[in-house]
Amino acid sequence: MIVDARSLAPNARVEADVCIVGGGTAGVTLARELIRSPLRVCVLESGGFNSDPETQALYVGENVGYPYYPLDSARARCLGGSSTLWHVPLGDGRVGPRLRPLDPIDFEKRDWVPYSGWPISKSQLDPYYDRAQAICHIQPASFEVRDWSRQTGEAQPPPVGEDVETILYKFCSRDLFAKEYPGEVAAAENTTTFLYANVLEIVANDRADHIDALEVATLNGNRFSVAASTFVLAAGGIETPRLLMLSNRKQAAGLGNHHDIVGRFFMEHLHFWSGILVPSEPDLFQRTVLFNDIHAVNGIDVVAKLALSERTLRRERLLNQNIQLMPRLRPDPFKYRVPNPEPVASMKVFRRIAGRWQDLAVACARRIRGPLPTKPVFVLANMTEQMPNPESRVMLGRERDAFGQNRVMLDWKITRADIASVVRTQEIIGASLQRHGWGRFHRELLDHEPPPDTHGGYHHIGTTRMHSDPRQGVVDPDCRVHGIGNLYIAGSSVFPTGGYANPVLTTVALTIRLADHVKDLARQKAA
Repeated sequence: MIVDARSLAPNARVEADVCIVGGGTAGVTLARELIRSPLRVCVLESGGFNSDPETQALYVGENVGYPYYPLDSARARCLGGSSTLWHVPLGDGRVGPRLRPLDPIDFEKRDWVPYSGWPISKSQLDPYYDRAQAICHIQPASFEVRDWSRQTGEAQPPPVGEDVETILYKFCSRDLFAKEYPGEVAAAENTTTFLYANVLEIVANDRADHIDALEVATLNGNRFSVAASTFVLAAGGIETPRLLMLSNRKQAAGLGNHHDIVGRFFMEHLHFWSGILVPSEPDLFQRTVLFNDIHAVNGIDVVAKLALSERTLRRERLLNQNIQLMPRLRPDPFKYRVPNPEPVASMKVFRRIAGRWQDLAVACARRIRGPLPTKPVFVLANMTEQMPNPESRVMLGRERDAFGQNRVMLDWKITRADIASVVRTQEIIGASLQRHGWGRFHRELLDHEPPPDTHGGYHHIGTTRMHSDPRQGVVDPDCRVHGIGNLYIAGSSVFPTGGYANPVLTTVALTIRLADHVKDLARQKAA
């Protein structure tokens, strides 16, 4: 059932067994998993069926670190949440997200990656990954490239060498999470979805070890409360920590924040274009079908990318990263000096002009003689893991929103260690491709500063991280907030590390796991 919260009687009290804050990917997945249970489920969604300017403005915040998207454009406040922003074109007007599980090494404590290590292993999550793939309609389960490439009937590319491996991404339709699954939840007899319902405070008991209720408001001035046995925050990696910090009536720093961890360790996946591979043979593009673009194989959209092998990551002590080879027309970098296309795009480029005088000379020459001749090459699209960094964080700002609450402030940090790993990864992959006959690799990234076009992927990771020790994490291995018996968090904010894989599939898998836990708790209580 769908209820417009603006129509509720003033100061109404809603009661449920499970209350889910947020109707995005995690919230909808959780509610859908509970449809066939005896539990009464309440979903609180801040927006309506579609995004509207007044509601979306509640996401306005301040970026004070590395340049990031305007915060009100980096998330969607409507039913379906940020799944409505997924935009990778899949053909025939379809769009969707990239899907891949994290690698086993991503779950490990790596001595070269401070603060790394999940309290659960990849093998423990694998059964839920399988279920997540069924939900995303991307089966069969295999992510082995050979299981998909043999079905294309195309000639195979050259080998990539022992240091490098070919990996596979799958894609699902945005409509599953933006339309179909929210519709199923809305139609469920045991579930009530409240639209335009903004949670202002999580109300804890005097000991702050149990949540009694949520205080909720609508933009038209209506207020009500929700009582439940179990509460799950599924409002995303920026809004969830904000809500915990705003709920500071019993604990000055906010709920779950005894050790000042809430909001810290904000991570993204660094995205940027850097590096050019000039093929040694013209027919290479015919041998790289799975690399060149998204390719439908038996009805499933897939694309191949390159990454370092686990053995190489350990030997070189690097972060995880993947690279997509994108066919483009570019001047041959071994014949023509190719300048930075935006030599004044940022102050760090300007600062290095003295060392890039050749770029300026070539740019001037191009003004005189016109565009340089181009040829088919591969341009490298990079996507890399970040080091967990407690100084990269979400905080409360001084500005206030329409409810008089502190807006969010984001201080995204990118470190030299992040980029140093990228530089070495490109060196290894480029050298391996050259050795195995792919062509000549031209490395454009020459220092440890982020490239001018570095941006995130709208992946908000790590701000309520999972750890067995409450001094090092916000939630325990069951995604329960440390010290609070009935408060849980769903979404990528619980990831201790981000790997290189887009977070959607892992978010769905962890949420299925949490749903099973919630159902088990209910059965134990009923027994």
